[in-house]
Amino acid sequence: MRSAIRSAKFIVATYSVGQLLLLRATAALIVLSPSIWRHRGEFRRLERPWLQLFRVILSTLEVAAFFLATVYLPLADVITYYLACPIFVTALSAVVLRERVGWRRWSAVLIGFCGVLIALRPSAQTVTWPAMVALGGCMAFAVLMLITRSLRATPDIVLASAQFAGTFAFGAVLAPVGWVAPTLGSLGLFAAAGCISVGALLCGNRSLKLAPASLVVPYQYSMIVWAVMFGYLVFGDVPSPATIVGGAIIIGAGFYIFLRERDLGRGEQVVSPPV
Repeated sequence: MRSAIRSAKFIVATYSVGQLLLLRATAALIVLSPSIWRHRGEFRRLERPWLQLFRVILSTLEVAAFFLATVYLPLADVITYYLACPIFVTALSAVVLRERVGWRRWSAVLIGFCGVLIALRPSAQTVTWPAMVALGGCMAFAVLMLITRSLRATPDIVLASAQFAGTFAFGAVLAPVGWVAPTLGSLGLFAAAGCISVGALLCGNRSLKLAPASLVVPYQYSMIVWAVMFGYLVFGDVPSPATIVGGAIIIGAGFYIFLRERDLGRGEQVVSPPV
């Protein structure tokens, strides 16, 4: 997933988000096509089709929001906002799924949200529309995870291919606007981004079925380290002290939530990482 994000960040510096979504999804669907054919029967007996459709819409909007935000914001900033997703999931679980969330985890949610505010540095100058897009994408991803909890009986190949099909359709609509003829090297990057995304998604889903989420999901926090390094070395992005402090608070709150859920015996819930 880290390599896919780095490739996409480089691509959106030249090509539109719609073009990235279209060509990335095309590569992914080509790679998945043999598995789609072998499991074609699974697509004819989907559980709760309307909820599946809503999940695809959320996934498509989340991916588009992420890449759009990276056009205008340093990669570390975007990743920092997305690291708040487990915190939002905990809050939404209490409201939407009526799960019992005690005062300790509510305290962690509030502390994590303070970390988001520190990283965002809310003011008339810093609360920009790209930052709002990134936060909106994070919220969409949080709802996506909740929906996937209730659809965890759906095979991995169905979930993955549906998400890529959604981004393909959305990208096909947007791509003609500002289309830039890709070079051979860029086509290679598009293909790499799609192939790596397929591997990342399938491995993420499998790991979450083999191990408790409390053991697997915290590994996503390593993304902030790679985002800072890649953003600095390739794009010259230097994260602000506020971003570093806010990110540290978010990570601490997220770790506490997962450790608390593990202690309460809730670590076996299955979720789906972003495509």
